Amino acid sequence: MDLLQEKLLKDFGQHIRKMRLDLNLSQDDVVLNANRITKGTISDIENGKRNLSFTTLVDLAKGLEVHPRDLFDFEME
Repeated sequence: MDLLQEKLLKDFGQHIRKMRLDLNLSQDDVVLNANRITKGTISDIENGKRNLSFTTLVDLAKGLEVHPRDLFDFEME
């Protein structure tokens, strides 16, 4: 993975963590809402350690109770 990809994943993860906290949700809440996502997966996403598939993105949005497009509403370089 190159530096640009690493930065993008880290920025995305920070955005997801901010969304979750702004929605007053714990990682456990997201797991309960999502059905097919684990707490470890959420942690990896928020720490920029996981490159996501489309279905994981949809599950993450469901867990956060937002539309999938909201996941991409952050500044990218």
